[in-house]
Amino acid sequence: MVPRHAQPDANNEPRFALRFISGKYQGGEYPLAEGQEIVIGRSSELDMVLVEEMVSRKHARIALTDGTISIEDLGSTNGTFVNGEKVQQGTLREGDRVLIGTNILKVVAAPQDAEARANLKAMAVGRVTSRQQPGTRATEEAPRMSGNLEEIPLPDLLQLFGTSRKAGVLVLRSSGREGRIYLNDGRIRFAEFVGSPGVPPLKALYRMLTWSTGSFALDPPDKRELEGAIDVSAQEVLMEGFRQIDELAQLRTRLPGRMVLKLPLSPQLRDLTGDELDLLQAALSADSLDAFLDASTGADLEAAQALHSLMQRGYLKPA
Repeated sequence: MVPRHAQPDANNEPRFALRFISGKYQGGEYPLAEGQEIVIGRSSELDMVLVEEMVSRKHARIALTDGTISIEDLGSTNGTFVNGEKVQQGTLREGDRVLIGTNILKVVAAPQDAEARANLKAMAVGRVTSRQQPGTRATEEAPRMSGNLEEIPLPDLLQLFGTSRKAGVLVLRSSGREGRIYLNDGRIRFAEFVGSPGVPPLKALYRMLTWSTGSFALDPPDKRELEGAIDVSAQEVLMEGFRQIDELAQLRTRLPGRMVLKLPLSPQLRDLTGDELDLLQAALSADSLDAFLDASTGADLEAAQALHSLMQRGYLKPA
């Protein structure tokens, strides 16, 4: 990111800042003061220079006028996105996220600390932000888009990548686990946990939606033919995923950690289907509810519902 000629009045303190929360400038901030206009693009004479192929020479304009932040796409090739929606013109509020190329900028309030405010104001007259990593140059290309899930939750990422029709492998890391979501033209074609090849794609996806901390990175596309491939939109995954997560959370309150056969056994085992017998065996073998869900091949909600049914019908009881 190379700041250029935007120079608000020296006495005009920045009211907002554009914080890079993904991309090669991650951690950097650019000030936005009343009356200031920032033109963003690849061209070296612009206010904010983003040197990468997906950014047009003149890509977008952001301005603060009379307390309102406006944004305008300047006919870019790959588009400008606000909170996952492609825009031509619009307004921004604190907390909004803007996608330009592989860079995601978040509108934040300008810091109150005097030194931090001074660093922000220095950006507007062409000096490098103190958050830029030593030794980096604006012309260096980032190998991939990356960030953290605290700043950009997975649902927001999937909506963003779906709308902008991204292709690649979204690699997620959280609490020692690694998940991968395979994207093609913004649609999800596969998902997996590294080291757990038996988990079905949708089951893995719904579990990843519960990750609220960790990191993400968008790797290049993987064009292999994947066994068990799916083809779903981000919107489909989010709608169904959140429904299942909510219902599973309610059902968990009625399910114990471990189960045993309810003896004497009144109902007949022969009345169970083959799938129900498999679930019964899995429930008796598991030392926790999570272990049971891991062992089941279907979605977590379906397995939990089947387990609850076995309890109600008198086959199982809490250990």
